[in-house]
Amino acid sequence: MKKVLLILVDGMRPDSLAACGNPFVGEMLAHSRYTLEGRTVMPSVTLPCHMSLFHSVTPERHGILTNTYVPQVRPVRGLCEVLKAAGRRCAFFYNWEELKDLSRPDSLAFAAFVSGHAYTYEKACSRTTDLAIDYLVSDRPDFAFLYLGWTDEAGHGYGWMGDEYLRSVSGSFDQIRRVCETIPDEYTVFLTADHGGHGRSHGSDMPEDMTIPILCWEKNGESRELPGGNIIDLAPTITSLLGVAPDPDWEGTPLAI
Repeated sequence: MKKVLLILVDGMRPDSLAACGNPFVGEMLAHSRYTLEGRTVMPSVTLPCHMSLFHSVTPERHGILTNTYVPQVRPVRGLCEVLKAAGRRCAFFYNWEELKDLSRPDSLAFAAFVSGHAYTYEKACSRTTDLAIDYLVSDRPDFAFLYLGWTDEAGHGYGWMGDEYLRSVSGSFDQIRRVCETIPDEYTVFLTADHGGHGRSHGSDMPEDMTIPILCWEKNGESRELPGGNIIDLAPTITSLLGVAPDPDWEGTPLAI
């Protein structure tokens, strides 16, 4: 049975993949259906973008416009709620605590949080990846989400596309490589970002902020470029792969992978 791992690298611009110099970027693209011209939502801010990814609606629908969570006035079921209702097991691994509200209570089988602020995001990303690998190998959940926050921290601290930022992108691909080399063969891996960035910020409608990569990798997959896609298309794409009907309130459409 198909299983899915979604990896999100916070603030990873598509042009940083080639610029970071990590050799696994090319190896991953060689086995991925991908676009480097995906789109996120406005405002291009971390929590609103994640809410749109998991609930397949724009911020106007889910109502989260900043990094502070507020309950939805007209609730839309998220990806984990839909999968749980269909009997699928979900797991979360993350290092930015605000993401705890992406799923509703009792929709996760397992969750692990390592604070990027307490351990530094560089160390937290490695520890979070360790936990994800252990659980994916031992328990094989149907869907897992792995969040890596070092890149966004480096962008805000040193500037997008600067040396420290590119080091963080390469370091994130070191973690991604560990995952891809270890997890069971039945996993399809989606890799994306919530937004990009410019200067030391993001949140605007500039292409540098709005353009994201979307990769769909399998160990024996063939390389093919996709005609684009939006962050709200990921949830229905994942449910489609897992043989689960999307929520009728979702606005995205499955990617042609």
